[in-house]
Amino acid sequence: MTANPVDILVIEDDDIVARTVERSLRGHEFRVTLASSGVEGLQTARRQPPALVALDVIMPGMDGYAVCREMRADPLLSMVPILFLTAKGKDEDKITGFRAGADDYLTKPFNVDELLLRVRAILRRTRAADPPDESGYRLSVGEYVLDTRSFELRTPRGVVVLTPVQFDLLYHLMSHPGQVFSPMRLLQEVWDYPSDTGSPDLVRVHIKNLRERVEADPRSPTFIGTVQGHGYTVAARPAANR
Repeated sequence: MTANPVDILVIEDDDIVARTVERSLRGHEFRVTLASSGVEGLQTARRQPPALVALDVIMPGMDGYAVCREMRADPLLSMVPILFLTAKGKDEDKITGFRAGADDYLTKPFNVDELLLRVRAILRRTRAADPPDESGYRLSVGEYVLDTRSFELRTPRGVVVLTPVQFDLLYHLMSHPGQVFSPMRLLQEVWDYPSDTGSPDLVRVHIKNLRERVEADPRSPTFIGTVQGHGYTVAARPAANR
């Protein structure tokens, strides 16, 4: 391994396949992190953007196509190259993957040497191995700036250090300014709960806790808004919203 290994994130729910990919890449110039679900993979990538993501398609909950689209819509992850590693090898599957934003597509079972060649070729094309500048670690909405390395949120009143779950929840909202998320949708996309499971009270408590930490007046929030009957949102230009 080189002195400055390149970070690869593998999002794969099959542990045997994940470990195979890990063994194939380790010992070369790569440092590998594993995630076993789409939501976990997104959270891991947001906390430390990798040089490349190797992504399965068929996973419980959020599948690989949805993860790919979410990354391409994310200002911090939109330029991270994505290599699909999947058993779905039909032409229409590949077309779906490329339309979602993939850089390359490799079907299982794959040859280890070909995997290495594909990864290196993608990195050469995208120059993703170069370290990002400081702005690449920050997500800004209005006067609020979220640092993905330190879990710090800069607010008009000072800096707040967030817990991991607070970071994941706020990052998700700040990545989609103006979009309204219902509690059930947040349970799926932030907590990785299966559809129609979990209690909306869990989301409400964490929203309340976040407001108490980041709002000047938690009872009259100007940053994390509520759309009655629909859910929660972060507006690009915060305005009072109970």
